[in-house]
Amino acid sequence: MIFADIIVDVSVKSLDRPFQYLVPEEMVADAVIGASVIIPFGKGNREMKGYIIGLSGTAKYDIHKTKSILRVEKQGVVAESHLLSLAYWIKENFGGTMNDAIKAVMPVRKEVKEKVARHIIPALSRKEMEQKKVYFEQKHNTARARILQGLLEQKDYEKGAPYETFLHRFKATAALLKGLEEKGILKIVSKQIYRDPLSDNRVVTKAKVLNEEQRTIVEQFITDFDAGIRKDYLIHGVTGSGKTEVYMNLIDHVLQKGKQAIVLIPEIALTFQTVQRFYGRFGSKVSIMHSRLSAGERYDQFVRAKRGEIQIMIGPRSALFTPFSNLGLIVIDEEHESSYQSDSPPKYHAREVAVQRAKMLHASVVMGSATPSLEAYYRCQTGEYSLMTLTKRAGNAQMAEVEIADLRAELKARNFSIFSRRLQEEIKVRLQKREQIILFINRRGYAGFVSCRECGEVIQCDSCSVAMKPHEYKGKVSILKCHYCGAQKQMPKVCPACGSKYIGTFGLGTQQVEEMIHKHFPEARVLRMDADTTSGKEGHSRILQQFAQQKADILVGTQMIVKGHDFENVTLVGILAADLSLNTGSYRAAERTFALLAQACGRAGRGKKAGKVILQTYQPDHYSIQCAAAQDYKAFYRQEIAKRQMLQYPPISNILEVLVFSEKEEKAAMLAEVLKSKTISYHDMIVLGPNDAPIAKLRDVYRKILYIRSKDYQMLCNVKDHFEKFMQTSHMYNDCRITFTFNNES
Repeated sequence: MIFADIIVDVSVKSLDRPFQYLVPEEMVADAVIGASVIIPFGKGNREMKGYIIGLSGTAKYDIHKTKSILRVEKQGVVAESHLLSLAYWIKENFGGTMNDAIKAVMPVRKEVKEKVARHIIPALSRKEMEQKKVYFEQKHNTARARILQGLLEQKDYEKGAPYETFLHRFKATAALLKGLEEKGILKIVSKQIYRDPLSDNRVVTKAKVLNEEQRTIVEQFITDFDAGIRKDYLIHGVTGSGKTEVYMNLIDHVLQKGKQAIVLIPEIALTFQTVQRFYGRFGSKVSIMHSRLSAGERYDQFVRAKRGEIQIMIGPRSALFTPFSNLGLIVIDEEHESSYQSDSPPKYHAREVAVQRAKMLHASVVMGSATPSLEAYYRCQTGEYSLMTLTKRAGNAQMAEVEIADLRAELKARNFSIFSRRLQEEIKVRLQKREQIILFINRRGYAGFVSCRECGEVIQCDSCSVAMKPHEYKGKVSILKCHYCGAQKQMPKVCPACGSKYIGTFGLGTQQVEEMIHKHFPEARVLRMDADTTSGKEGHSRILQQFAQQKADILVGTQMIVKGHDFENVTLVGILAADLSLNTGSYRAAERTFALLAQACGRAGRGKKAGKVILQTYQPDHYSIQCAAAQDYKAFYRQEIAKRQMLQYPPISNILEVLVFSEKEEKAAMLAEVLKSKTISYHDMIVLGPNDAPIAKLRDVYRKILYIRSKDYQMLCNVKDHFEKFMQTSHMYNDCRITFTFNNES
């Protein structure tokens, strides 16, 4: 007898353990580890879905009371066994249920109907076919004769014609064609067609000649790899230093050794240029995986990966779980990006999971960034990662010249425009020279919020305690929307708190910037790239392609336009309100600001033409602004790590965020206090809170937060386990839930 350990597909803490079921004899072949199954569950034996995580010949309970699996889902995708082990590691190190973790490592969980191309080919010789046609004509069977005539008309008789040709051109029916096949006159041949998300990336490119720094990195990696040494590497390369070309050379070597590679990129917006370059080099060995593909496209790429038909998978976080069986290398481009951290349980960080998966499969990890996260760079200093550097731009391109425009001085000079005087001058020059411009702002939407200038009242959502966002209709703000729950209000004519008529929109958005460009530079062709203009599967690539083809002079956008893109004709970057991200209230604010600004500065002058950056700010003396303008990561790191050392923030120490949810505010507060009391038995630990979470109320659910700090990561994991067990056994807090985030980088 075979018994299966099954995790039930319910994210309920009390059910977060395997249940043993008997595998019926007729299901043994299909009931493999990773398969999804339907089981009878609970006293009512209601049918539920589950995942097999283990098989055994030994019963754990009374065999007479052990229930049997009802069926193995034929439409279920089977997870690789090592990915289930990885799911368990994620659960243990980041929290959440095993079911949550299994779903995280299965980017595709459901089979989709295969896309099939059918073809009609003759089963008789041409002479026999002509005789058959004459026979059908004599019998007045014109429909059959017409089909045979269609086959005889084909230029290459033996190859036949597509099935659809006979349906449409020769007015055949499925039954008619099937009947002719049964008579042995023709054959209907089916072939699976993969849905190809890369159909528009058929440009072949040659490998570029590496410079000395690039060659040194590639040779060091190859020497280690061929010696069986698997390390975690960080490539710290200035913007435009050719990190992607290095990645491709490393992957080329790994592929030659019969291995496979995963390339992680932080956002879908980066897929367009990255995939073009990789496809040009490696052709059909490359595929992509991201959320905007259709279900059919995602499933087909999953199947191709499992069958070994592709060797390189590119995509954001979920591509990390591509079911490669012979993985040799994981590349994490723009390693510093916060989007590598999941924002739903389990809140894992792709960098940590990539290192663990590589360790399990004896693979290497290569991370790259012009502005590495403090975690990654710190680990290089402690010897955990190997540091490799690129100090020069590829192709002898020069770093852009950066000017800081003090917005306080602009106001004193009575310049109330969103563009400083220097930026306006430079935009005029670039437009005259037919060179391109990027204007970056790190906020989306028309305006940030609606506020009263007399009393300071901000219009908030009644359910979510966040500022509602104004939306324009026919040139006028008429509706306020909550971007969390979707609630709407009419734009008030007077302040609801004090009755003042001085109420209006505040904040700077991409739409507003676009309007100002048209006002100041009416001749300029403008593209806007933000979350509103990039909806749909091809949203990002469509805009980027237009800009790359120089169909626009100015690209206005949010953070997605300053991450990894390479436009040779861009010679000016304007950074509007550069210091907005310094005021987020996070201990990572300076790090995020530096990375964002340094990356933005790196978009200018990547070709043969010199580049310039105008960096507008109200805080020109802040070290993150100064270091970004100087493109000096080491100087920033020294100042920031000293601050983290003094305050005992990551990466010097570790912080566990515990978020408590309840529809009753007093219940959430009570549970948070109870959890805090349970940390008393742990030593060398600092607990902050509980307090209201940054968003204290969301969709009518109250949120409290605890911050627990310790140098010992495992101790924080023990605290997490302690809290999870308490929630499983406590009936008093059944209507509450908790989530965990370690060293939050999102």
